[in-house]
Amino acid sequence: MIEHPKTRLALALSVSVFLSGCAVGPDFTRPDVPLPEQYETTGTTATSEAAPLNPEWWTLFGDAELNRLVALALENNQDLQAAIARMEAAAAAAREAGADYVPSIDLEGSSLRNHSSARTASGKQTGAMTISDHRAALGVSYELDLWGRIRRLNEAARAEALAGRYARDTVRLSLTSQIAAEYLTLRVVDAELETTAETLSSRQKSLNIVRSRQDAGVSSALDMAQARGALAAAQAQWNQLRRQRAMSENMLGLLTGQPDLKLDAVGNFNAIPLPPLPPAGLPSSLLEVRPDVRLAEEQLIAANARIGVAKAAYFPTIGLTGLLGNESADIADLFNKGTHIWSAGGALFLPIFNAGRTGARVDQATAGQKEALANYLKIVQNAFREVKDALVALREYKEEDVALAIQTDAAREAQDISQARYEAGYVGFLDVLDSQRTLNNAQLVQQLGRRNHLVAAVDLFKALGGGWRPDWQASNEASAETRSGE
Repeated sequence: MIEHPKTRLALALSVSVFLSGCAVGPDFTRPDVPLPEQYETTGTTATSEAAPLNPEWWTLFGDAELNRLVALALENNQDLQAAIARMEAAAAAAREAGADYVPSIDLEGSSLRNHSSARTASGKQTGAMTISDHRAALGVSYELDLWGRIRRLNEAARAEALAGRYARDTVRLSLTSQIAAEYLTLRVVDAELETTAETLSSRQKSLNIVRSRQDAGVSSALDMAQARGALAAAQAQWNQLRRQRAMSENMLGLLTGQPDLKLDAVGNFNAIPLPPLPPAGLPSSLLEVRPDVRLAEEQLIAANARIGVAKAAYFPTIGLTGLLGNESADIADLFNKGTHIWSAGGALFLPIFNAGRTGARVDQATAGQKEALANYLKIVQNAFREVKDALVALREYKEEDVALAIQTDAAREAQDISQARYEAGYVGFLDVLDSQRTLNNAQLVQQLGRRNHLVAAVDLFKALGGGWRPDWQASNEASAETRSGE
């Protein structure tokens, strides 16, 4: 019994699927990273449930202007758009690699008319000949993935596609963190400008008082010179802060893709709410969802798979080909009975000697995997350090806020007392100047300290890869109460 050529070709392709054995090269396993189970600064035992992260962590500051700026940046920032383009390219490359699982089918068509000479080079008189040949056929080609080369290529391509997505998320997290920090800097400069405006007013009043007292003969020229110098120093401070504000505004314009961005002074800086502190029992496993950690892991998976691709070159490459169509000397008869053509075959390629080229490629892939592993471990360890640093900063800035508020209140009280004593003639004007400088510095330091407190929260959000959701915090506290009750 003679089998139809179509049946033979289909059978060959079907058998290739079953012949596909295990892929050569190492299978990926996530490396163990020796890290503590929880961050000691959170205070209680870690729960087994990881806190789900809030990707829109900046909303926890409750500032509508900050939310608007972030939305503009996510839509218009060019670094983020470039990262999205790279992600799309990696996803397309993964689709291209996946096409190797399926046989390639091509349409072949040709039309040839050839006229030969009656006088050939051999001198034999054969007579002139004209030959026509017309062909239309489907060609099929397929590589048997016996050693897993195609599977490892696809494994690497899928990992690189995911790496592209996590690279985009890393850029997104860095961008939103930078916007939040820069916006908070601009807000604190607005607060410092407000403080400086009060200082200018206070020192102008002091100058007026000194001038009046000098006219009355009870103040010296020294007092007058000191009052004028203090007023000029406050004016210089005002100009420095205006320059700083313009720089922050320009940076926000760049980050948001709005070169002409203009931001009005908004509200009271001290009215910006501090985000909730991290919940007790914050597990270090949160680092597993940080985008740069996931990016490094996917790069490690891809490097691991490329070892298998390189090792597959030690084994033969086997390909199947087939052709089915029609061929005729007369194009009018091309699809008539008796013009069918077909072919089926296979080919094997195995390098016998290539001067160690295959081994060198395996060594290169192995070294690349070792480098990717070292990068992964370093990123995880650095991420853990960044979270610890941010937790320490949050704790210490909270205590510093209290101390700076007390310092500012005391400095304001001291200024009021020295001003009253000077007007009563009990102290010289130098005491008033000292108290004014002390109050001005205390106010600026307090505002900067609150900015540092808020930015430390931003740093923690960035270090964790996002914020924590209040619903998880509530459930975590409830479970902690249940455990303590038991």
